[in-house]
Parts: sequence; structure tokens; C-alpha cells
Amino acid sequence: MPPRVRFAPSPTGYLHVGGARTALFNWLYARRHGGVFILRIEDTDAERSSDAMVAGILEGMRWLGLEWDEGPAVGGPHAPYFQSQRYSRHRELANQLLAAGLAYPCYCPPDLLKKKREDAEAQKVAWKYDRTCLGLSDEQRRSLEASGLRPALRFQVPAGVTSYRDHVHGEIQFDHTQIEDFIILRSDGLPTYQLSVVADDIDMQITHVIRGDDHISNTPKQLLLYEALGAPAPEFAHVPLILGTDKKRLSKRHGATSVTEYERMGYLSEAMVNFLALLGWSPGGDREVMSRDEMIAVFDIGGISGGAAVFNPEKLDWFNSQHLMRLKPSELVSRVKPLLEAAGLWQPQLETTKREWLERMLALVLPRARRLPDVVELAKPFLSDRIDYDPDAVAKHLVSPDLAGHVGALGEALRSVEPFDESGIEAALRRVAGARGIKAGVLIHAARVAATGKAVSPGIFEVLALLGKEKTLARLGRAQLIGRAQL
Repeated sequence: MPPRVRFAPSPTGYLHVGGARTALFNWLYARRHGGVFILRIEDTDAERSSDAMVAGILEGMRWLGLEWDEGPAVGGPHAPYFQSQRYSRHRELANQLLAAGLAYPCYCPPDLLKKKREDAEAQKVAWKYDRTCLGLSDEQRRSLEASGLRPALRFQVPAGVTSYRDHVHGEIQFDHTQIEDFIILRSDGLPTYQLSVVADDIDMQITHVIRGDDHISNTPKQLLLYEALGAPAPEFAHVPLILGTDKKRLSKRHGATSVTEYERMGYLSEAMVNFLALLGWSPGGDREVMSRDEMIAVFDIGGISGGAAVFNPEKLDWFNSQHLMRLKPSELVSRVKPLLEAAGLWQPQLETTKREWLERMLALVLPRARRLPDVVELAKPFLSDRIDYDPDAVAKHLVSPDLAGHVGALGEALRSVEPFDESGIEAALRRVAGARGIKAGVLIHAARVAATGKAVSPGIFEVLALLGKEKTLARLGRAQLIGRAQL
């Protein structure tokens, strides 16, 4: 059957980049093999879970383009897709295990178990549950319950060894002597993670579990439950954790960790998906910049590395710049428009009579942009009459006794240039420089600061041509006044 995979986040926080990468690997695998991608919300932590966090997870998934085939807001044949709504099914399976003699009631109070564990730690010896309640008689159990104690249910781990082949790490083996009889149903009747995740994966017919390395220790317990419940186990692939640049587990000290924060920071979802995919996975060769479809075509679990991946913000910036350059002009305009509107730079004619001019201008500034806000900042000199002058640029390129005269001469020369295009502007500037016995660079730097307020910009002849003659002459005139005022 086609693979069925799932991403099962807990709504105790927004969509973390680590969770997003796990979701992406599952989504890519399903799309690569014509399978089904399921989103399941594991909201069993009632105190920390919230509807707002669920909404944030769905928002992050949609922004990344990881649409799910079954799950919240979509439905499907295995609903509900919220774990808290499936408790009755979890209890049913727990009682099935109890009736089969594969689980037993445990009346040990938590504080007693805590003390036993602390005593063992003080003696520097390993401790696991000592099966105090396994040998209780029916009469003893009735007596304990009559006293008001409600038991938890523990799964009885059989003797032996559990092994499985992990798609990332290869053969993994666990000796059962290292696994205690774990709780599957708490004394308040709520299921534990181990039981609920297995129950839901069985009911949803999950064939492949792709998740983080931190779940490797859970796998033998879950395999034992699959066997006890008479259900086939899925295949497993445990992907490496994501570390910060200091090689410690990624956290807020390394910067933003929620994918929606990256959306607000002006990153493209295409770039984030591309970047996350290559954190621990290689498509082979030296390929890096890829679309979602290109990644789907070559995705293979076998390409996932077993070593931890490092989240490098500078690399993400590079990916984002590459994907910005890949956007079609019309798509770039649609992405930038909301930011231009927020900055008060949008004009109705940019949608109509100045649309071609806008696309040319954005194409000019785009190579210098890393994120969408950079595009807006670089576009300001073209869309606003106000210029913010960099004091250092002014001091270096506009302030000298003769410069005002040079700039004035350039303005006069440009006034007669027709058409006002790059070649005409360049020819006029070089003629003025030659006539006044100065290097062309002196006028180029002065014109750049006059036009943009900065010492660095795209090619100045392209900049002036896009500004047009009227704005160019006005800014050169203002530059003369600024230069004289600084003397």
C-alpha cells in the first residue's frame, strides 16, 4: 500500500523549526511515493496546550506549503485527529492488554517511587520499577482499592531483546533488562504517550514513522506494544537533532525558533523549506537551491545523515537571496506589495502605468537583498522623495571645496541628455569629468550619494535612469547644498 506518514506536534508552543523539518521530511516522503501525509495534534498536555497554539501550528504548516491530506480542518477516514478526543480508544486498548495478562495494576504512589529512585541515585546504582505490584493477589488489590487508591496500569515487559532496522541509523537493539514495566494508563485514567501514540498509529494505519532522534529510546517500548496488540509495526527513521552554531541544541538563545517568526522577518517559505530540507539530508551531488517539486523528485530517507545538523542563519540568508532571485517579476511584486504599503511607499500607478518600471527597479535592487524588508529599504530612494543621507557617505563623497561645482556641471550636462538612459547618462558624466580634469569615480560616488543617500548602491547609471531626469536633477541640486553646508 502507499506509505502513510504523520506529523504529530504538541500544541504547547508554535511550530518550532525542528518540528517543521520533521514535518517536511514526512511530507516529502509521502509526496515522493504517492502516499498520505497526516497531521495529528497530540494535545494530551491539557495545562500547556491551547487553541492558539494549534492555530499557530496550522499557520506555520500552511506558510511552508506542507498541506496535509488528513487532519484538522481537512478531516479524513480516521478522525478525530486530536489525541485528546481519542481517550476512549486508548483506554479500550489498555484494558485489552490488562485482560490478556500483558499489563497489571500498580498502586505505588508517586512519592514512594520518587524516593526509591532518589535512594538508588544516592547509592549510584541504576534503578527501574521493581515490580512491587506485579505479584499482588486479587484480595490485596481489592483492599488497596477499598482504601481509595486508584491504580495505574503498567505494561509487563517480557524477557528478551528488541531490535529493528532504522532507516537512518541502521540496526538498533535494546535489551529488555534496561526497560522497566512502563505505565500505559495513569491512575486518573489518562493514557500515557507510549500507549496513545501506538494506538493512534495503528488506527491511522501509519506505515512509516519519521521523527527526531530524541524518540529513539521510546521505540522499543512502542514496538513491544505493537506486538502485544497484534498489530504490524511501522518502519522507523530517526532524524538528527538541529543544533545552533555553538553545537548546542537549538533554542531561543540562538535567535528565532518559530517558523512564523521567520515569515514575519521577511523570509520566503520556499527558502525556509529548501534550507530545512538540507539540514541533515542530501539530494546527492552539489545541489543546493531547489524547489519543492525538485526536492520531491529526489527525496530519499537513505539520504538523511545520522549526525546532528547546524542551523546557520547566514546560510538561510543565502538561500533566501537565491529564492528571491528565482521569483518571477509578477510574483516578486505580490510579495513586496504588502511591505511597501506598510511603509507608505505604495502608489496606485505601480499596479498600472508604472508596473513595468516597478519590475525593472525591483530587478535592479534584488541582487543586494537578503530578505523582503531589504528589498523595501533598497527601493525607498526610487519610491520616496525623502532621502536619508548617511553622514559618513556625505563626508567622504560630497564635502570638498570644488565638489559643488563638479556636481553642478554634471547636472547641467544631464539636463540635455535625451533619451535619459544609461548610456546617455554615462557618456555625459564621463565628458564632464574629463572636461574638469577629475576622475569619473569622483562624480560617480557623488551622484550615488546624491541619488540614494548611501555610498553603496546598484549601478549608478541604472539608478539615475530609473529615477528619471526630474528627480535626478533635483537630488544633484540638493547634494550641492548639502556639500556646501558641510564645508
